[in-house]
Amino acid sequence: MTSPTPALSLRIDLPNGTRLGPGKATLLRQLIETGSIKAAAFDLNMSYPRALKLIEQMNSAFARPLVETKHGGADGGGAYITETGQRILQLYNQICDISVRASQGEMDELAALISD
Repeated sequence: MTSPTPALSLRIDLPNGTRLGPGKATLLRQLIETGSIKAAAFDLNMSYPRALKLIEQMNSAFARPLVETKHGGADGGGAYITETGQRILQLYNQICDISVRASQGEMDELAALISD
């Protein structure tokens, strides 16, 4: 049996009380992929009201909205990630990557101490 590998996940506590972590980052990525809050929520096995709540939290946490919606019409409506949202997601991903690299030795040592 192979030895289990621990994984690092990062949550950033913002000064205004909002948190930015893997769940919200995944929701943003899925919104980029689908262009729809409903579709993103479905893909993530999340309720639509829950997805809306997370988007509202993110939008109110930053000076500019991360997600904007457009109502139906010729284009059919949907949701999109703003430039600010794209930058926040990029920063979050970079912070996670740096953290994983910085803690690799300790994570390897931790993995060696985990029971089978």
